Amino acid sequence: MFPMLLWLSYVSLHSARFSLNWLAMSMILCASVVRVRDGLPLSASTDYEQSMGMQQCRKYFKTLSKKLAQLPDRCMLKAGQYNISFISSLGVSYMMLCTENYPSVLAFCFLDELQKEFITTYNMMRTNTAIRPYCFIEFDNFIQRTKQRYNNPRSLSTKINLADMQTEIKLRPPYQISMSELGSTNGFAHLSAAEFKGTGKISTAPHQRLEAVTLPGIVSFILSLLCGALNLIRGFHAIESLLQNEGEDFSYVIAFFLGTAACLYQCYLFLYCTSWRNVKSFLTFGLICLCNMYLYELRNLWQLFFHVTVGAFSALQIRLRQPQGKSPDYNV
Repeated sequence: MFPMLLWLSYVSLHSARFSLNWLAMSMILCASVVRVRDGLPLSASTDYEQSMGMQQCRKYFKTLSKKLAQLPDRCMLKAGQYNISFISSLGVSYMMLCTENYPSVLAFCFLDELQKEFITTYNMMRTNTAIRPYCFIEFDNFIQRTKQRYNNPRSLSTKINLADMQTEIKLRPPYQISMSELGSTNGFAHLSAAEFKGTGKISTAPHQRLEAVTLPGIVSFILSLLCGALNLIRGFHAIESLLQNEGEDFSYVIAFFLGTAACLYQCYLFLYCTSWRNVKSFLTFGLICLCNMYLYELRNLWQLFFHVTVGAFSALQIRLRQPQGKSPDYNV
């Protein structure tokens, strides 16, 4: 009986030692904090190796950071001997690179700690208005301390709740990004309409993000809505006049409602990026001019000038508000 107990103790000791050695071989290599809107790096760990695999993973980091707005809030990419995991919240994404055998539960617990600390330390106004890359580089101190803790299993305290994270991952597993979806290193070729639990579907053709709205753009949008409302009101008055007087021309009603539709479509083109957007804007402005030419007898010169000028101003703002280009290369 006693030799049996000794043998069981020996096996348990070696099993525990093997588990600790396995965890020691798996480790977090680097982490970064990136703004979702444009991929601007806000902070990053700086002490990681410069092997060929790591260099390739840096390219994956760069590619992913440019497409964060089109991805779910929790994703994972398997890149050979490495895994890239990230979570996004409140316009900021927390990304990390680890070895392929590092437990995913610990990886997302690590990212969750980074997220909580960053949200507590910095407000959204500072992150939204940041211009320079790595303007929160002092956050690297917290990243390094947390990384050291998670790379040494014996130093992990009970502050992390593995059970809760494991349950959350089971209920809403991270979206697995395949290498085929990465396309070229310049960006994703496309994202398939794959359905994954708890996240929904990724559109195969999402609207491209436009540049930030300017004050002249807001003014043009409001004026277009005003012109559309004026045309709509005059259109209903024309219908009332048509019902009271049989000799009225019904084409005026059509002209008013076409003018309303053109103004509202200009508002739509200003807000959303569509194919042939500038051509559609020019044709819409031409329709506004034609409608006002036809309504020449019902409007004075000032009214005609106002509607045509607003149409031209809105078309100009649509032309100036271009889709966002590629994010600058910040060597992330």
